[in-house]
Amino acid sequence: MILAVYSALLAAVLVAGAPWWLARMATSGRYRAGLAGRLGRVPEGLREAAAGRRVIWLHAVSVGEVMAATELVRELRRALPGWIIAVSTTTETGQRLARERFGAESPVFYLPLDFAVLVRRYVRTLHPEMLVLMESELWPNLMDLCAREGVPVAVVNARVSDRSLPRYLRLKALWRPLLQRVSLFLAQSGENRERLVRIGAPAERVRVSGNLKYDVKAAGESAMTTLLRERLPADAKVVVAGSTLEGEERILLEAWPQVLETEPDTVLVIAPRRPERFSAVAGLIETAGFDVVRASDLVAGGGLKGRERIILLDTIGDLASVYSLGTIAFVGGSLVAAGGHNPLEPARFGVPVVMGRSSENFREIVEAMRIAGAIRIVESSQLAEAMTDLLTNETRAREMGRHGGEVFAAQAGATARTVELLLGLLNRKAA
Repeated sequence: MILAVYSALLAAVLVAGAPWWLARMATSGRYRAGLAGRLGRVPEGLREAAAGRRVIWLHAVSVGEVMAATELVRELRRALPGWIIAVSTTTETGQRLARERFGAESPVFYLPLDFAVLVRRYVRTLHPEMLVLMESELWPNLMDLCAREGVPVAVVNARVSDRSLPRYLRLKALWRPLLQRVSLFLAQSGENRERLVRIGAPAERVRVSGNLKYDVKAAGESAMTTLLRERLPADAKVVVAGSTLEGEERILLEAWPQVLETEPDTVLVIAPRRPERFSAVAGLIETAGFDVVRASDLVAGGGLKGRERIILLDTIGDLASVYSLGTIAFVGGSLVAAGGHNPLEPARFGVPVVMGRSSENFREIVEAMRIAGAIRIVESSQLAEAMTDLLTNETRAREMGRHGGEVFAAQAGATARTVELLLGLLNRKAA
């Protein structure tokens, strides 16, 4: 009954939103990408890759989840030679990064819309030994169908955010039957384990494995990072502002002249979170009176003409590596009410971190870094002062960076624990 109501509501939403989607598809390839697959047409390459092979289906919604899953996929391949790890994503950017990270050895495809008739085609094509969902990607029909087919469902790096907890609790009666379909929850932390149990997950199926984002490792220095390293002046200080959201670039650009008054040779690298905003952010930079160089133009042979340049990182999947160039890093999604992004990405390189106060998505990571003295939390009005202080006080910046690296090292290991518990689930299925 609950699934029928859910499917009816999903259909109603799609019908109501159809005019908007049709308009978007007519004007943007982004919304046409993978449409056939989303509507249930199984890609031929996926059929061929899965034929006669043992398969684990892993779903990672977008870029952040794909990055968190990178080491997990590598370790699963190592532990299960000959198996196929089939990776689905929801967003186009996630799809592109997944193809870069996994495409040579794993089929990558778009998650179909969560209607039983569409999902069933994929389940019966892949015949997965296990379905692995990253973080909070709970798709009722997919989970129900896998459970009915005897496919164990695992939710890894599981979390329940501050903002979603009240909604889950209000709908607990609806969520509980769905959560009963999950064989194993691997929570990021003890707090997330407690929240999962509160919203209806069976306590005996919820384990704490740690946060996979602590184990994010760059697959070597990216080509873009190497290019920027070569093009930047050798003595330039660099501020990398990563995963910025709408509203934050304006705050950065208002603060930037104050930074240049004290440190005129500093270069600012801005990496917007959403690729569709690249052009808009370039316009903001120019409107603020600065020249802007697009990183993609550097690849095409362009160059830096002055040390006050602002570089727009308009590529996908490079930020985690580009953070290594930073003298300091600003981590976005934190000066607006968006919950923040992952400060461990720069901290792993020993780069001191500045963030705004909105950090609930990574609250435990931020708190660990705050206690260690590895991060500075600021209001918008304090951003220029914080950046200037760390750029001019090299000893303080170095100490912050060292402490951040220690936090990263101390918390690593979630991937190994996750793989061990997933293999245990597979063994129980086989027994």
